Order: sequence, then C-alpha cells, then structure tokens
Amino acid sequence: MTIWLLALLVLATVTLVGYNQGAIRTGISFFGIILAFFLAPLAGKIFVPLLGLLGVTSPLWLWALPPLFGFILVSALVKTGAFFVHQKVDVYYKYKAGDLRLALWERLNKRLGACVGVLNGVAYLVLLSFIIYIFGYWTVQLATSENDPKTLRLMNVLARDLQSTAMDRVGKSIDPLKTSYYDTADLAGLMFQNPLLEARFLRYPGFLSLGERPEFQALGKDQAFADLRSQASPINSVLDQPSAQAIFSNPDLLHQIWDTLQPDLPDLQEYLLTGKSAKYDSEKLLGRWIFNTTGTMLAFRRAKPNLSGGELTRMREFLKERFEKCMIVAAPDKMLAVKNFPQGLAQPGMPLQTTDLKGTWAAEDGNYEFNLEGSGERRTAKFEGNHLILSGDIPLAFRKED
Repeated sequence: MTIWLLALLVLATVTLVGYNQGAIRTGISFFGIILAFFLAPLAGKIFVPLLGLLGVTSPLWLWALPPLFGFILVSALVKTGAFFVHQKVDVYYKYKAGDLRLALWERLNKRLGACVGVLNGVAYLVLLSFIIYIFGYWTVQLATSENDPKTLRLMNVLARDLQSTAMDRVGKSIDPLKTSYYDTADLAGLMFQNPLLEARFLRYPGFLSLGERPEFQALGKDQAFADLRSQASPINSVLDQPSAQAIFSNPDLLHQIWDTLQPDLPDLQEYLLTGKSAKYDSEKLLGRWIFNTTGTMLAFRRAKPNLSGGELTRMREFLKERFEKCMIVAAPDKMLAVKNFPQGLAQPGMPLQTTDLKGTWAAEDGNYEFNLEGSGERRTAKFEGNHLILSGDIPLAFRKED
C-alpha cells in the first residue's frame, strides 16, 4: 500500500511541476535524470574530500552520500541548461510570434509538459524503488522488534511493500551493485539474528589475525555487548556500545575488515552454516589451540618413561598451574600468537605472570617451525593424532578449540 501511495504522490507532484515548467524544461530534465544516474558515482567523487573536511568519517556515509550529491549536481546542471533553452524559446514567442501563436504555444507547452512530467515521475519512481531495494535488503535482515528506530521500521515497511507489489524487480533492473554487497547483507543478517554464530565466526581462519586486534579483544570481553546480543536488542542499541563504536568509528579498521571479508564471503557463509571451510580446511594448523593437560602428560611420559607415579602427579599439577590458560593462534597470513605463556616460576602467594608472544609459523616436511618474537627462540611443532605437540624440555600438547 505504501508503495502505491508513494507512486501516486511522486507522479502527481512531478506532473504538476511539468505543467508549470513546460515541455522543454521537463523533457530535458528527463534525460538529465538518466544522465545523472550514470554519472552520479563519478560526480560524487568531488564530494568525498568535502565530506572529510566536514568531519564525516563513517564509511557508510562516505559510500552513500557522494553518489547522491553527484546525482543532485548533474541534475541541477542539466536543469540549469534546460532553463536557458526554455528562456530562448519563451522570448521568441513573447516578442516575435504574436499573441495568437503565444497563446497556442503556452497551452501546448503546459499540457505537453504535464505529459512529460508523468515520464519524469516514472523515472523518479524507478530510482526510489532502487534506493528502497538496496537499503531495505539490509534493514529487513537487521530488524528485531517494535523497539527498532522509526527510520528502520519505515524502511522495512517500504521494502516489504516493494516486494509484495513486485516493484523490487524494477529497482533490481537498474542495480549496478556487485553481488558482494548482497552477500555481505546476508552475512550480517545471519549473524545478527543468530548470536550463537558469533563464536563460530571468530574461529573462521580468515579472521584470526583481525581477532587479535585490541578492538576485537575488547569487544569479546564486553559483557554488556554480549547481553544485548543475547536479548535480541535493536541494532542501534548494539552499535551504541563503546566496544562496538571503537570498531565502527574506525574507518581504517573497517576498510581492513572489508578487504579481508570480500574474498572469503561465499566460503565464510558456508563455514557458518556447516563448520567446514573449503578454502582453509586443507591447512590443519589454522585455528585456536588450547593447552591440553592429558595430551601433554602422554607426550611427557613417552619422553621420560621411567618417572614414578608421584613425579608424574607433581608434573601434572605443575603443568596445569602454569599452562592451563595457554593458547596458540595460527592464521593464514603466517601470523602466530602464543597467549598467556608463563614467565618464570610463581612465588608463594603471588599470581603467575604470563605474557603474549607474537611471531610467525612455517610448514616444513609435515612439521612446523614457530619463530616467536620477544622470546628470541624457535620451536618446532608436529601433529600426533588430534594434538599439536610443541617441542621443548617439556613437550606441550594443544587441542583445537571446538
């Protein structure tokens, strides 16, 4: 219903404007609408630095506003040209053609202008269908309840009516956006409507390096953010959290996320749905590996088979105390992180000191070499069953995070 009301309003308004402006201005404006649509992205580039000077840093606004301003600029230039053409013709009929021809011309000009105005209205309606289609594709998937902002609810009503009236086909027919735009919207909707998928998302190998950034570490520790997600709170409430703002207000980080996300979109969606990655599953090392006491003791007993039961029990307690929170993260870009690695021996009554080590990994003949910065040491690792065994005076075993 809203789409037909919108169509009626647009057609009536533009028809009236066409009647008042006349056939020349309205006809040239029609071609200006078409020209502005194709030139909007190019003309919009003029406004990118201007928006930056005005303090606009959000990638969303820097993506959406320049083409809109570019469209307005090209349309305004064409309408200005149309005005001067109309003036020349108008002067001729007013001062050179005589009163009868002037009266006939004015009647023809207005009536034909109204007819061409209908054509302009159709063009604007097609553009509005396109705008509602591309933004509604996102907002419908990010809707939660009646507590959503009014603008979001209005866009969702328009988007649903657009689909029910089949006008979405009209908007899609002139859609120049890439498939990745809609794949990203599908991914955002899937994640937003299924908060439990966030854990699997963070385990996706392609995002392991990004996940080690402090912004994402802070987001993962933000209990208020987690509570809002579990309660299916509106998207604006979720994004208003300081930990979320630290990400979404950082243009460089958002560009890095997009550059990382875009090549992996189809594989990431498949991973979220099935837990399998066709792109990364061939490299067994990729992922988060958690220290495993049982696996470590098995490896230690193989290395020292003559130890007594009491010594093994003390060693188990020693390892559990020092390495219980230790974790290894290996990413596709060869990034390696060893988290909560113990430093020295804990003093009585004092907590154990741990550190996070960064480095790189390299595969060699079925084994792996870990080069850890800061520690100044290289270690080798290999797989024994489901365990990743890290070499050393005491071999350490890790199991992949479920």
